[in-house]
Amino acid sequence: MKKTSHIITLAALAAAGSVHAQSVNLYGLIDVGVEHVSNVNGVGSLTRMPSNTSTLPSRVGFRGTEDLGDGLKAQFTLEMGFAPDTGASGQGGRLFGRQANLGLAGPWGSVTLGRQYSTLFWSIQDSDVIGPALYALGSLDSYIPNSRADNSIAYRGTFSGLTLGAEYSLGRDTVNAGPSPAGTNCAGESGSDTQACRQWSATAKYDTADWGATLTYDTLNGRTPASATDVVFGGLNSSSTSDSRTLAAAYVKVMGAKVGGGVIRRNNEGSTTKPKSDLWYVGASYPLTPALTLDGQWASLRYKNFDDSNSTLLSARLVYALSKRTAVYTQVGHISNDKLAAVSVSGGAAGSNPAAGGSQNGVSFGIRHAF
Repeated sequence: MKKTSHIITLAALAAAGSVHAQSVNLYGLIDVGVEHVSNVNGVGSLTRMPSNTSTLPSRVGFRGTEDLGDGLKAQFTLEMGFAPDTGASGQGGRLFGRQANLGLAGPWGSVTLGRQYSTLFWSIQDSDVIGPALYALGSLDSYIPNSRADNSIAYRGTFSGLTLGAEYSLGRDTVNAGPSPAGTNCAGESGSDTQACRQWSATAKYDTADWGATLTYDTLNGRTPASATDVVFGGLNSSSTSDSRTLAAAYVKVMGAKVGGGVIRRNNEGSTTKPKSDLWYVGASYPLTPALTLDGQWASLRYKNFDDSNSTLLSARLVYALSKRTAVYTQVGHISNDKLAAVSVSGGAAGSNPAAGGSQNGVSFGIRHAF
């Protein structure tokens, strides 16, 4: 009888352990390459190893879950970005600058708190076939591949193909004013100005096996300078001003290819000259062989009532998979600027802009490994 009771006790403990099991995974990606950019400052060319390269930004992360029973689980993500050319931390030097959040998840979706992506970041991924690459949408609007916020609360849930998401930040950027591409030095969480540096986004996305569509809204509030020498980046010099983006996008899979496109309508009240713009894009991805994939994209940034500052970007990329985890690639890009625009073809690092009105070409080669 005593032996039987011991067996029952051990079985109960094992069952409890399985119900409340914890899983923690280490993961990462290193993507490093060399690029050559023409017509820099209208006088020469530049060959460099950029901080961000042609497929995905480098990162190391920890992701974990704990089963709490009855369909409920705890989950966390700690993810750091780094520049493989120097080893420096990304996102303004944060330790876990890409993500640092904790939350609960169940059949109803998930709620997480911390530093995390805006819904704009993950809702654009299916339609933007080039992604956060060297010659991509980030060259025309650096916020797109960097749309994440400090001090945020987020919800995400998927129900029979329909994904709903919302995110709200109490203070969107507490660390830097420019070391990261979208740094704005806007800490928020002010007792005297409850709207300062707030940010929120919301999305509705529907996916099937062959196509999908999304509608997303993202907006950032400014703040009032504390003194005459206090610099407010982005021109949002009051919490009553905002910088908003509305994304409408879709994709379709046909004959082995994936075609995606959309438009991001922006209303930046911090700009006195070019507050309104549309960023149009369309691209396609096609596997030429099981190991070789060709991607291409056209994107055009068009300002309302300011035609002399428009820019159009063309890019193409070949990725050859050496294994499931390792790939080599090459990417080419070309940008055409109107006479008052000086946008660089490359979003990999600062210092490569052409002279105003100048066109520019870029070419890169690199290797990527995931673990």
